[in-house]
Amino acid sequence: MIKLYFKDNKKFFEVFVKSKDLNGKQTAKRRRGITSERMAKEIEFKFKKELQMITDPQSKWTWTDWHTECIRRMTYSRRKSTIESYDCQVKKWIPQEWNKRPLVSFQQSDIHELIFERIGNNLKPGALKCYLKMIKRLFEMAVQEGILSKNPATGLSVVVPKSVQKVLTAEEAEILLKAAKETHHSFYPVWAFALMTGMRSGEMYALKWSDINFDTDVIHVNKQWTSKEGFGPTKTRENRVVPISPDLRVFLKELKLKTGDSEFVLPRLKRWTKGLQARVLKEFCKGLNITDIKFHDLRATFITNMLAQGVPLVTVMAIVGHARMSTTDVYLRLAGVNVRGATNKLGYELPKFDLAQVYELKRGVNE
Repeated sequence: MIKLYFKDNKKFFEVFVKSKDLNGKQTAKRRRGITSERMAKEIEFKFKKELQMITDPQSKWTWTDWHTECIRRMTYSRRKSTIESYDCQVKKWIPQEWNKRPLVSFQQSDIHELIFERIGNNLKPGALKCYLKMIKRLFEMAVQEGILSKNPATGLSVVVPKSVQKVLTAEEAEILLKAAKETHHSFYPVWAFALMTGMRSGEMYALKWSDINFDTDVIHVNKQWTSKEGFGPTKTRENRVVPISPDLRVFLKELKLKTGDSEFVLPRLKRWTKGLQARVLKEFCKGLNITDIKFHDLRATFITNMLAQGVPLVTVMAIVGHARMSTTDVYLRLAGVNVRGATNKLGYELPKFDLAQVYELKRGVNE
């Protein structure tokens, strides 16, 4: 109910909504001081939805209604790109008959049919896994609100074949940097900086000279840039520092002279801005006949080479901004640090020959 009243010769609206649950218990919501009728109607609609969830949470929500409500709630806590995925991408593959179905009517078989029969052939395993994750999350939000007693998507999973992580050896990294510098490749400063810091692409793109402290020889990583959201917090939303090595210090001093008055450390390359940096690096590596890595693999190269040189795991985690040790463990295994020397003591060994025996064997073969 919306009621008009006046206070100090000004017009205001009051919204009062009440409802009873199945046990007859009454619940009400009231708000005064609303300055427009349009706003009052919006608040009335919101109150009715909230009371509906409290008094009869299992009966009224359709898939479309709940999806819309989830998107509304996400606007306060999720990134813009995440909300777009939950909105546009989810809608893209949802069958028409889902839209008006009551949320409580969904079974595991419905989600299984959607994922593995309807859209399984249209998406790659990685994308399909992400899609299932979003569907699960929407149903889980309904469980948390008491609308559903259990998540119908629980127990379903998409198996994604593990991709082989590519990295450059120390020798290949030197070949890459030398060739890029000698040919005056536009990406040379970017590749060199990535291999010397292990920073993510968006973090490097957002880095300003004001983030570099030459007095303490550290780089302050506190933001990133993405094509969808522009400048924002880092991926983990945590700030960190990256130490500046003597080689990197010389490189940065030279780069500062070239950039002049630019506030950004690295050049604003068009192919980088358009997200083509992986393709550029891959093609250049192929031309050099070295491992054809992608752009993000420069970060992996930095991590594995640091671990291979004996830098403690926790130190590497702090520098590259890994929140979980399990993430860095992948690179530890890739560098072979955790198994190095394990085959040195097998309990047996190959037979040894002195030089005279080797000479006799060789002469016998030749005769």
